[in-house]
Amino acid sequence: MVGFGAPGFWWRPRITLAAHLLLPFSLVYGFLSSRRMERAPAFTSPLPVICVGNFVAGGTGKTPMALLLASMLRETGEAPVFLTRGYGGTLGRDEPVIVEVPLHGAHEVGDEALLLAAEAPTIVSADRAAGARLAGTLGSVIVMDDGFQNPTLAKSLSLVLADTATGVGNGCVIPAGPLRAPLEVQLPRADAVVLVGREAAAGDALRARARVSHRQVLSARLAPVPGHGLSGRR
Repeated sequence: MVGFGAPGFWWRPRITLAAHLLLPFSLVYGFLSSRRMERAPAFTSPLPVICVGNFVAGGTGKTPMALLLASMLRETGEAPVFLTRGYGGTLGRDEPVIVEVPLHGAHEVGDEALLLAAEAPTIVSADRAAGARLAGTLGSVIVMDDGFQNPTLAKSLSLVLADTATGVGNGCVIPAGPLRAPLEVQLPRADAVVLVGREAAAGDALRARARVSHRQVLSARLAPVPGHGLSGRR
């Protein structure tokens, strides 16, 4: 589940010539992203904050996992509120916006926010702290879709997803590889690593690294929702 437009050499186990040429830029990016992740949180919500993130650029199933967590939370009597940046939308950049269906469209809040809003109150906000303050008026626990590398809002629990087929790719930081920050900086900040998909060499390697860092390792899989006509199709 790699991101659209991601260069193919990102996901090769060995570092290619193209990756080697980009390594100087990766060192700068990795240094800046590491410094950012090491900052103290600017805001701590009175509500628990569960973050669903990933180590790399691209998709790993964060939104389906967020939806599953919200369902589990409701079964325990909690009132989950989703918090997301709203990638692909135009709203939420200046101030938090509560997503309203069908008032808002994907061009305004992003398609993921619409999926979330169909299940629970959803806030789109580039400023995670401001979004969390608004979320505090709508429910009892915040489920944050993405934002693992964002230091603005303190997290109570961070679940970091990884695709077993690709793992962390070539292990390099953007732009030489897919990592959003050096793995040695990200991994200690994850409470659990969730490996999504069937077992593969990339997943096994990441599982081993997570265990060395004493991180909990969980397994998950993606499946079509019954009744949507996707079962058995690519």
